[in-house]
Amino acid sequence: MVLESESPPYGAYATIMGVFAAGLAGAGGLARIFDRNPACQTPLDFVVLSAASFKASRTLASDEVTSFMREPFVRGRAHTGEGEEPVEGGFHQAIGELVTCSRCVGTWAAAGLAATQILAPRFGRLLTWSLAAAAANDFLQAGFTALTGKANRLD
Repeated sequence: MVLESESPPYGAYATIMGVFAAGLAGAGGLARIFDRNPACQTPLDFVVLSAASFKASRTLASDEVTSFMREPFVRGRAHTGEGEEPVEGGFHQAIGELVTCSRCVGTWAAAGLAATQILAPRFGRLLTWSLAAAAANDFLQAGFTALTGKANRLD
């Protein structure tokens, strides 16, 4: 959380956006060099990429297994993703805001997964479909828990 008297780290935000744009441009350049055609993606690829991006972003922003990545950028100890507040000031704050926001880091996850599918199709598909299946599993588990809870309340 930014204190009222401090201004947001706009320079760090600009740097992060520049890295994102440069990464996409670099991936596009590599796709051209290696004669990879991003237009070969289908609507099914988009659906799978969406589910995979959802799972990747939730994992990065809130799972215990990725807390080591968030730790340097949050106050206190990163662990479950609940209530993790970014540190204040400069580049660390900007990165903290990025890695604790599933929507924010989801954009990076989507770009990374899409680039991987184009530049390393076999690995990219394996990674993307695995993450998409994990996202489907999350929804199925949540649905099962909700249904069994409802059934137990009716008894």
